[in-house]
This record gives sequence, C-alpha cells and structure tokens, in this order.
Amino acid sequence: MRTIFVYLHRWVGLTIAAFLFVTGLTGAIISWDHELDAWLNPHLVETQTQGTPHPVLEIIQSIEQKYPEMEVLYAPLITEKGHALELFVAPKTNPETGELYPAHFNQIFIDPVSKKELGTRYWGTVWPITTENFVSFLYVLHYSLHIPEMWGIDRWGVWLLGIIALLWTLDCFSGFILTLPRRQRKKPAAQSLKSWWQRWKPAWLIRWRAGGYKLNFDLHRAFSLWTWGLLFVVAFTAFSLNLYREVFYPVMTLVSDVTPSPYDSRIPTADNQYITPLISKAAIIAKAKEQAGTHGWQEPASSIFYARNFGIYRIEFSNPEDGHGAGGVGHKALYFDSSDGRELGSFEPWKGTAADIFVQAQFPVHSGRILGLPGRILISGMGLVIAMLSVTGVIIWLKKRKARNLKKRKTP
Repeated sequence: MRTIFVYLHRWVGLTIAAFLFVTGLTGAIISWDHELDAWLNPHLVETQTQGTPHPVLEIIQSIEQKYPEMEVLYAPLITEKGHALELFVAPKTNPETGELYPAHFNQIFIDPVSKKELGTRYWGTVWPITTENFVSFLYVLHYSLHIPEMWGIDRWGVWLLGIIALLWTLDCFSGFILTLPRRQRKKPAAQSLKSWWQRWKPAWLIRWRAGGYKLNFDLHRAFSLWTWGLLFVVAFTAFSLNLYREVFYPVMTLVSDVTPSPYDSRIPTADNQYITPLISKAAIIAKAKEQAGTHGWQEPASSIFYARNFGIYRIEFSNPEDGHGAGGVGHKALYFDSSDGRELGSFEPWKGTAADIFVQAQFPVHSGRILGLPGRILISGMGLVIAMLSVTGVIIWLKKRKARNLKKRKTP
C-alpha cells in the first residue's frame, strides 16, 4: 500500500509542482493587492482637488458620452476625500460587425470633484507589463495563468488550475500518509503508542546542519507537516473557487441545502450577445434604496454593478470604513432584473443555511481576509511555503532518480 502512495505522491506532485510554484509566489504578493496598487499608482488612485464631489451618476453619464462605444458596468456610489473614482467599463457590440468594439482599457479613474480623467488602464492585461497593470497581471496569472480564449471559451486557465487544485487537495493525504512511520511487524503492546511517536517525531524536525539532500528533504517533509491543515484549506478553496459553477456548487446542492444566487439560476450569454438593460441605473438605485429599508438595512448604497451577460444589477450597501466587508465576504446586496426591475434576491454576509455560510467562506478563507490583517500575513507566508515545497519536491525526485539510474548502471 505504501508503494502506491509513493507513486501517487511522486507523479501528482511532479504534475502540479510548476503550477503551485507560480500560484504560490503570486498569491504571496496579491495578498497585498490594494496596498501595492496604491503604492505603485498614486497618480491614478489619489486626488488633491478640494471641493464638493459631483454625483456619481452624472460622472457615469459624462464618461459614456465621451466614450460612446463603452459602457460603465461598475461604479462606487460613495466618493471618499482624496480618492479617485474607479469605474470598470466594457465595450459595446458594433452593430455593423456583431463583434465587440476594440477596447484599449477597461478601467477609468476620475477625480470626483473636478470630473477630470486621471487615467485609464486595462486590468489584467498580459503585455506590456507596467506599474499600472502589474498587480492585475499577477492577479489573473494567479487564477488563470493568462491562458487565452480558444474556441470561444475563455476559462481554460481557470479550469486547468481548478483541476490542479483538486489534484493538490487529494495529494495532501498521500503526502501526509508517507510521513507516518512504517508499521513494525513485532512490537510490544505497552510501548506501541510511545514508540510509534518516537519513530514519527523525526518527521517534524529539520536537521539544519545536515546540508545538501537531507536538509532539502527535511524542509519538504517538516514544513508539509507543520502547515498541513493550511495547505489542505488553501488547496480545497482554490478548487472550489475555480470550479464553482462546474463542480463545487452542483455537488453542494446534492449534499446540502444551498440557497442559489440569481447568477446560479441563469446561463450567461456570449460576450458579444449581452443583455441591454431596459431599466436605467438611476431607477435601479432608487428602487434599491427603497427596498433596503424593507430589509431594515441602515447602510447607504455603496456601489452598482451590472452583470450584462446575466441581465442582473447588483447594488451593495456599506459604509466607507467597511472595507471588504465582514471577514472579507463582501457587503449586503440586492439583485434586480435589468428588464423589468423586479428584485431577484438579496445577500447578507454570514447569513443563511450552514451550506450557504460554507459557500460564502471560500474566498475569505482562501485569501486569509476572514482573519483580517493576521490572516493576510499568514496566507502571504503560505504562498512562499507552497513555492518552497514545489521546489524541494522536485529536487527530491531528481536526487532519487539519479540514484536509481546509478544503481541500474552498476547492476550487472
């Protein structure tokens, strides 16, 4: 049986090593995405203009007039002093060709007081890499490797890393089993537990002065044991996030009572066949504020997002100091149909069935935001550990492969 686990851990580990090295390093960096982006691009995110900010809907209207081939899909509804307004935009469909207009940017930064355009950038672009898109480049690399669209599907990279994460989740168990001491044929019953721990204890230790192969082996084994729980959690949540619609959510609905979101009940359209809203942003915001009162929410409307491939508006409610919401799970939100304006559902952090809360926890746990700043530090450190385990694992295989080949040559 041990031989089977050796082969599984060896070949699964070699299959996923390069991917985990990349995602580990990028994950360690993007744990600080907002802080790093603000440090690299103060000219985009900071403003010095004094005065009263213009209404956000007025700014959105002026942007869409300036760029008639673009549509604003996301906008904050609350402006903060000293901070630019960050708008996400997407190209409309060219009626002559039936394809989307070429887009050289998908994000616009506006001074809310002067309405001056501070700059544009393409979030997540592959090339060229500049200080303006460096963080987003790493972010997309982390979850999709920037694998391009093929045959009309742009999720190949997401699916690939989802499969890698699933293999990694399963490999956590084979790796753990291999650290356990081998079974002894004859052992006194009185010494069974104590002797078993004495034989397993070296697996938790690192021979720092051993050097060479022994140190490399100990780093791989000991760090895997000490961080095993975190490795499993990061692997599982990576799988659940990348294969959410394809595997995770359907399985959850089979084994537990999960409340579907409005997105889960609709099939997205093609990018160039998006749903044009019949209800304006202003009308939806007004209705959302009215509906929020019936839910007993006191927070102001803080952002609007239009998922045009689903035909759904999402209006969030939060205070400026709320950040990413309670434990990083997001803010309260209402969903509306863009065709008739009817409410499709609501979202409240950490509320619902046990399965709902488990589903909500996937990103906060994966990013470490569920524990606030200490959690982000922990996940950033785990990214470095994951990269290190990938390298040491490959070195162990190369050393053993070299030893096996040498033994074969010496054997008559």
